[in-house]
Amino acid sequence: MIPLLKGIRVIEIGAVVLGPYAGQLLADLGAEVIKVEPLEGDIARHAHPQGTGGGALFVNNNRNKTMLAIDLKHPDGRAALNRLIARSDVLLHNMRVDAAERLGLGFEAAAAINPTIIHCAAIGFGQRGRYRDRPAFDDIIQAASGAAGLMAANGGEPRFLPTIIADKVAALHAVYGILAALVARERGRTEATRIEAPMFEVMAAFLLNEHLSGASFAEDGQVGYPRLMSPNRRPYRTADGWIAVLPYTGEQWRRFLQEIGRDDLCEQPWFSDPKARQARIDELYDLLAASLADRGTDAWIAALSARDIPCSRVAMPQDLLDDPHLRDIGFFDVPDGFPAGIVRTLPQPVLFAGIEAAPDTPPAALGADSGTVLRDCGFDDAAIESLVARGVVHIG
Repeated sequence: MIPLLKGIRVIEIGAVVLGPYAGQLLADLGAEVIKVEPLEGDIARHAHPQGTGGGALFVNNNRNKTMLAIDLKHPDGRAALNRLIARSDVLLHNMRVDAAERLGLGFEAAAAINPTIIHCAAIGFGQRGRYRDRPAFDDIIQAASGAAGLMAANGGEPRFLPTIIADKVAALHAVYGILAALVARERGRTEATRIEAPMFEVMAAFLLNEHLSGASFAEDGQVGYPRLMSPNRRPYRTADGWIAVLPYTGEQWRRFLQEIGRDDLCEQPWFSDPKARQARIDELYDLLAASLADRGTDAWIAALSARDIPCSRVAMPQDLLDDPHLRDIGFFDVPDGFPAGIVRTLPQPVLFAGIEAAPDTPPAALGADSGTVLRDCGFDDAAIESLVARGVVHIG
């Protein structure tokens, strides 16, 4: 945990990945993140596979948080949360907007309680367009945003990326929105701030960053960055495995052609002209693919690295568990104080040099901090006991 946001209190009403990942990023930066869960808990607690602390999906998205379990459908639960909103800096949720409104968690209701609140709704579709009420999950957004279609644009059929990319990219946008609003408040902004981080719009902007291409300049311009859309841009077979190689600049291509004994191509008029070389990129990729099949992966890594040509062996996800670079930096190290059943964790990967980190804390049990949070909001022990007895609050 990096204590840059110490003193900032965030209420996270999030489930699965989108809200919890954003909340964890803020917690990793030192904010006090109070995760508000229903009495049955975030569904990710129960996801397979199960281990110490719950499902792996939950464990990897909920460290460094304070846990409050409360029934927000009960009037007393909402009243308790309102006290917490009044004492907080940020309210973050990834509920559907209509559900949030029914629970009194919309922007107007939150701002009426706390006139300087930063309210961030990480949602499926932005509220200004006709899709605003549609339900959304990662697969739906991958389909709607062009991500699945992009996979088919250079051959094959549409397919989903095998990662929850829309949730995580939207979470990153939610976090930078919250951080920007916090900076604005420090510089004198006194009104409440409303932030939307819609998965659909976020992914459309993310994917079209390079692929808007010719459509940037003409109504009927080509969509798709040509180099990326080439079917020959892919991992290549070596004599004994797979490798990624990317000669990108003219000089890198020259060094590669020298390595394979095709210096003659470097003398062609088109080679020294970036536009002309790009027009023949598929020919170069074909030559690249054919050449790589002649040697083993280790031999190619050595030869290409010696010529400073970007390359990497193709790793499967499980290979990362023993990656030597990740071992060097202790990437999967389990912090002191984590339960014995957790043998690997994921770090906050951004380095803040010269700032002493505080110990990370593991995801706590459902409702583990309910009593502490409620006492901080002014509830005495008798009031808390009453909420527990009536099934409004769970204390783990």
